[in-house]
Amino acid sequence: MPEYTALAVLSVVGTVLVEVFWLRTGIFRRAQYWIAMAIVYCFHVLVDGWLTKLSAPIVIYDEGQITGVRVPWDIPVEDYLFGFSMITLTLMLWVHLGEQRDRADRRDHTDRRMTQEAP
Repeated sequence: MPEYTALAVLSVVGTVLVEVFWLRTGIFRRAQYWIAMAIVYCFHVLVDGWLTKLSAPIVIYDEGQITGVRVPWDIPVEDYLFGFSMITLTLMLWVHLGEQRDRADRRDHTDRRMTQEAP
């Protein structure tokens, strides 16, 4: 398997493992996540398609490092895998940190309320 392809696949596997075994945000069950990914990929196709078009590429890949599968508009399939990993990991961390902040805020609020109610 070409190196870039292997790394792209490992990035997806790693991202899913981080969600399943560490962060556990439940992001894959949220409609908002899938809607956000659809929006991101619409722009991804436009920009990456322009950057990688074979007729006048701005970004040139070593063909020995990718599978050569390009859909649509000459976009290497590996770019979708890395895109998935980057966006998903960012969103998972964002959700996770937000949940931690919310728990800390609730804990502080409870502590303040109990302190005020103490005789």
